Amino acid sequence: MSAPDSALLDRLAAARRPALAVGVIALGGCLAGAFFAPDQFFRSYLFAWVFWTGLTLGCLSIVMLNYITGGAWGIPIRRPLESGTRTLPLTLALFLPLLLGLPRLYEWARPEAVASDPVLRQKAAYLNVPFALGRAAICFAAWLIFAYYLNRWSLEQDREGASRPLSRRLQLLSSAGLVVYGLTVTFWSIDWVMSLEPHWSSTMYGVLYISGHALAAMAFVIAVLVLLSRYPPFSGFVSGEHYHDLAKLTFAFLMFWAYVEFSQYLIIWAGNLPEEIPWYLRRLRGGWGWIGAAVVLIHFLLPFLLLLSADLNRNTRLLVRVCFLLVAMRLVDVFWLVRPATSGGRFSLHWMDLLAVAGIGGLWIALFLRGLAQRPLLPRNDPEFLAAVEHAGH
Repeated sequence: MSAPDSALLDRLAAARRPALAVGVIALGGCLAGAFFAPDQFFRSYLFAWVFWTGLTLGCLSIVMLNYITGGAWGIPIRRPLESGTRTLPLTLALFLPLLLGLPRLYEWARPEAVASDPVLRQKAAYLNVPFALGRAAICFAAWLIFAYYLNRWSLEQDREGASRPLSRRLQLLSSAGLVVYGLTVTFWSIDWVMSLEPHWSSTMYGVLYISGHALAAMAFVIAVLVLLSRYPPFSGFVSGEHYHDLAKLTFAFLMFWAYVEFSQYLIIWAGNLPEEIPWYLRRLRGGWGWIGAAVVLIHFLLPFLLLLSADLNRNTRLLVRVCFLLVAMRLVDVFWLVRPATSGGRFSLHWMDLLAVAGIGGLWIALFLRGLAQRPLLPRNDPEFLAAVEHAGH
């Protein structure tokens, strides 16, 4: 089994260097800004970290979903997804700076705020720093373990060939992994995002992030596949049928995400409870309503209409633009979910918001590209590989 061809390796290396440079420079700028506006630094850094960690977790969930369901649709995107999961150590390392800013970000991390707020005192058994960090450690440990074995056994399959015991192990690991993933992402989203507004709660909040992670990751790896398809081994393998299947799955994720978003809105607005309504009021006033409208129109309605077309799904030039649009609007959606909690009531876009996204993103992309170059780009020994070849009409 050969590694990626030299032309593709050169392209990956050429893209990795500027990504790394952008990441280092942008994060350096954020750190410089932290000396003058530490509160703003942590707000911007949290928003960027939530987005890029979500992209990593989305890759992990889709890999496991493919092993459980089988099918040829996952073969072309298997290696980009696996490379995405191998950025988990980076997201863990980038989580550590947030520990310095817990009292600046979260009311429940400030003892004086807890002492003066009866709601925070009621939630203190759960929302306290040692317990929150313990849950974070459990979440990251679980994700790292599942990502490690998924990548390790996939590499064994490359080297040793397809075997029923190995395929069964991957399927069983993924079955358990998706259950653990659902639980851990729910706790992760509650602990580090929902608790920014500790007086508010939603039972659908974890599912909202799970669906958003999958949608963004799916769009991202399709865009990567289109860009790689000009080089071997993809140039002689990926066909319009593959893109059509992947676009249909993206459409399904888009519908699921929209269903969850609308269901939460409908339930809260219909209930009209004073402890729940302020969360949406904060995101519909002070200029934030325009961001919410953009999420509805550009993140849902426009991609929904475009992905209905079977011709567009096979047209890589248009499909890659839709996928980049989905990833960009997922970033806007995370901004709309996270930043109003710390904005003081009015829309604001700080320069550190942009630098934090570029800084963490540059490091993430550089590590992602490095991972792609380390392994063969097609899992030719996967049991579904021949089905993928036949499905493409080769």
